Amino acid sequence: MDNCIFCKIIRGEIPSVKVYEDDDVLAFLDISQVTPGHTLLVPKKHVPDIYAYDSELATRVFSHVPEIARALKAAFPDAQGLNICNNNGELAYQSVFHSHIHFVPRYSTDDGFKMHWANNADQYDNASLTAIAAKIKAALAEEDA
Repeated sequence: MDNCIFCKIIRGEIPSVKVYEDDDVLAFLDISQVTPGHTLLVPKKHVPDIYAYDSELATRVFSHVPEIARALKAAFPDAQGLNICNNNGELAYQSVFHSHIHFVPRYSTDDGFKMHWANNADQYDNASLTAIAAKIKAALAEEDA
């Protein structure tokens, strides 16, 4: 896409600090560096989000996740953990609409990165969870059809 900032980075029209590249993907440092080592992995093919992936593209992109994670662990041994995030849609905090995976090394609880998972277990019983699972299973069956 002509206007996509990540496509421009892939084409070399905008500079980036690359950490890995092959025919399918580019990994580069996020300019915001939420924490030191914050890296983005993007497919070279423009897809807006995870919903646009086919299984081949998913295999080519996501197969690089473990190797980049291990490289970050080796490069930053003082990191105590690693968040790997893929945001899809504006409500889910996606700000660039070219699919990308964030790798955020974690150094402490006050390193600038926050995630909060609500615990709503008291709002669901087995029947409601079974109903939710049935909806997902039906959608998966349609996907496979």
